[in-house]
Amino acid sequence: MDLRTLGRTGVQVSPLCLGAMMFGEWGNADHDESIRIIHRALDAGINFVDTADVYSRGESEEIVGKALAGSRRDRVVLATKVHGTMGDDPNQQGNSRRWIVQEVDNSLRRLGTDWIDLYQIHRPEPDTDIDETLGALTDLVREGKVRYIGSSTFPAEAIVEAQWVAERRGRERFVCEQPPYSMLVRGVEADVLPVCERYGMGVIPWSPLASGWLSGRYRKGRDLPESRRAQRLPHRYDMSRPENQRKLEAADALGRLAEEAGMTLIEMALAFVIEHPAVTAAIIGPRTMEHLESQLGAVDVKLPPELLDRIDEIVPPGTNFSRADAGWQPPALASAWRRRRSARGREG
Repeated sequence: MDLRTLGRTGVQVSPLCLGAMMFGEWGNADHDESIRIIHRALDAGINFVDTADVYSRGESEEIVGKALAGSRRDRVVLATKVHGTMGDDPNQQGNSRRWIVQEVDNSLRRLGTDWIDLYQIHRPEPDTDIDETLGALTDLVREGKVRYIGSSTFPAEAIVEAQWVAERRGRERFVCEQPPYSMLVRGVEADVLPVCERYGMGVIPWSPLASGWLSGRYRKGRDLPESRRAQRLPHRYDMSRPENQRKLEAADALGRLAEEAGMTLIEMALAFVIEHPAVTAAIIGPRTMEHLESQLGAVDVKLPPELLDRIDEIVPPGTNFSRADAGWQPPALASAWRRRRSARGREG
C-alpha cells in the first residue's frame, strides 16, 4: 500500500488502519482467529492498528498485544485511546490527570509494549479542563510512554481550543483527530475536516461503513440483518424512526450506484472516505477474515469525479441523518440542567 504522512508528524501510515474494536467479547471472542486477522492485515501492507482500553474492557488491547509480540511491534504504528468507563469507581474513566496517568500503564501492560505511538482522548469532556488533559499527556510524551497524542470525536470548537491551549501553555498538541465519517455520515465535512487541515492534523475516520449500513446488507425489500451492534444500539436501526428510513433509502441508492460502477458498496464506501484530502487513513473494523478480505481491495479503487458527484446527489455534503451519527452528544443539549435556570435553582 502507498503510505501517507500522519499530519505533520513525519510518520508514514497505510491508508487503511486496522481497528480492533471487534476483537474480544464485543465481536470475535476467539483470540487465535482475531490474531490471524491482525497478521493477515499486516501481511497485506497495513502498518497502522487502532484500539482502545474500553473495547471489551481491555480484552481488545490484550489480543492486539499478543498479535504484535516480537518483531512485529517495531513495524506497526500502534494507537489506543483513553476515556471510557473501565470500572465501577467513578474515577475509572474520563480525561483527568489522575485517570490518564493510571490508565496508560494499564494499556501498556495489556498491549505488552513499552510505548504507545498514538495515545488518543476517546471523547471530549467539557467538565475537565483541557489544559489538565494536555498537561498529563505531555508528561507521558516526555516520559517516553507515548510518542504522539490525538483526539477522537471532538467537535471543531474543541479541536481549536485544544490547539490554542497547547500553544499558549507549552503543551504537546493533538496531531490527529478520529471522527465518524462515511458516505452516510458527512457532518464533519462542514467543520471538523477543514479545521484539521487548517492545523495540519491527520484524520483517521472511524466507521467508514456507517456502522454496517454500507456493508451491502441494508437494502430495500430485504429483511434487515441482525448484528451485535444493532442489539447494543437498537435506536440506530429502528426502522420506525424516520431518520433510519431515510438512511435505508440512501444506502439502497448507494448500493445500486456501486453496482453500476462495477464495484462493491464496501469498496466504494472506503474509497470515498480516503479520497477526501483531509483524510489520512480510514479505520476498518473487521470481525471475521471474510470482513477483512472484503475491505482490503478498496485501496486500489479510484472514484472518478462523475461518480463522486452522484454520491453527493444521494447524500449532500455535510449531511448527517441523525444527531446520534455525530458519535457524541454535547452536554449542553443532553442535560436540561445546562439549559434551564429553574433546574439549576432546584438542584442548588
